[in-house]
Amino acid sequence: QVQLVESGGGLVQAGGSLRLSCAASGGAFGAYVMAWFRQAPGKEREFVAAITWASFSTYYVDSVKGRFTISRDNAKNTVYLQMNNLTPEDTAVYYCAADRNSRLVRPTETNTYDYWGQGTQVTVSS
Repeated sequence: QVQLVESGGGLVQAGGSLRLSCAASGGAFGAYVMAWFRQAPGKEREFVAAITWASFSTYYVDSVKGRFTISRDNAKNTVYLQMNNLTPEDTAVYYCAADRNSRLVRPTETNTYDYWGQGTQVTVSS
């Protein structure tokens, strides 16, 4: 049973930075595509970023390009999301997700992913 546990969320002022972490256990983490999604109150869950197992390919939603960076450390079974220049529009619960495929296949769709974490709250004040 694969488990994903997010951490690193919190309250930050606009323009600030946070680094989210997602620790995986119980599966072949190194072979999975990993992704971050977010969900703001009253809105659907939204794709943020994805990374292939060897970090050769990354993919971002346009609204975070140039501000957010996804990375992974397969030796630590951990994926990260570095978030810079945060705005109030980035306020949401951030979720880590894992896809047992090793290639990016429909990375923006929630039903692509096999495993989900419980989420970590990110709040950006203006």
